Amino acid sequence: MSSLQRALGAFYGLALGDALGMPTQSLSREQIRQRFGVIHTLEDAGPDQPIAANMPAGSITDDTEQAILVGQLLVRGEGRIAPAALAQSLIEWEAAMRAKGSLDLLGPSTKHAIELILAGHSVDDAGRYGTTNGAAMRITPVGIAADVTQADGFIQAVVEACQVTHNTSLGIASAAAVAAVVSAGINGAALSEALSLGGQIARQAQARGHWVAGANIATRLEWACSLSAGDDKAQFMQMLYELIGTSVASQESVVASFALAGQVALGHLEAFEALCMAASLGGDTDTIAAILGAMLGACLGLPAWPAELIAQVQQVNALDLQPLVQQLLALRQVA
Repeated sequence: MSSLQRALGAFYGLALGDALGMPTQSLSREQIRQRFGVIHTLEDAGPDQPIAANMPAGSITDDTEQAILVGQLLVRGEGRIAPAALAQSLIEWEAAMRAKGSLDLLGPSTKHAIELILAGHSVDDAGRYGTTNGAAMRITPVGIAADVTQADGFIQAVVEACQVTHNTSLGIASAAAVAAVVSAGINGAALSEALSLGGQIARQAQARGHWVAGANIATRLEWACSLSAGDDKAQFMQMLYELIGTSVASQESVVASFALAGQVALGHLEAFEALCMAASLGGDTDTIAAILGAMLGACLGLPAWPAELIAQVQQVNALDLQPLVQQLLALRQVA
């Protein structure tokens, strides 16, 4: 399978996971059960969806939109992201979302960092409190553009994408883990190998940024990938929800994504089945499913996703990711 098919699988897997989780985001597991049962396909958001009310089935959210933003900045910067450019782009993105009347705005860490920058604080200071999953959700373009086999340069590219909003040990480690899986998948690594490398890169990357207290990302990722769903998938989902957690905290949502990817690697789940489970968990479902889709798609390729659902996401959002993906892969070749 070509690197293009794997890179398209990653970016469209992110978009598909995002869209599957769109109608369930910020709902409890019980609320999702009552409204949808278990997600099996793209669904409309109801009028009482707290963030995406009445959005049509297949709609993407901030996860995909901000990943595209990062990808465009990488292309514009020829593989580098200027922190000030990222900050300005995020400010403009939220202003556009507000103008549309959307409630799908910047997450807590990103919002706080941008407020500090606007108040005159340095970029280094602005991101020193960012521990949520905002950097991890938009890091996929870095995994496409940068080769994880060049570990030092790869981690530096991740840091540049995180610095403005998530310049912490937790924020950087979680984003590095996701980007590493994507990058390894594009190199042709098997899913199990890529997940293992994600943990290793997270362990190296956690030395970067400001230290903050919290469960060790690398250790939690390794533990999560060792779990087994067995035959009781509902019980496994409940364990993720109650024991790992599904909040915006990196050490919950990113770890939950790795736990589900681990079940695919073990053969307990099919890729799309895992994506639907992520969208059904409760909590930050769109981000959990988006991260999972990016990692699985990079390792399994675009054919892992139902073609009719990818076409629906493309049509609903007027989304054509191939030109951007090709530009990102060209950066990888230059590096």
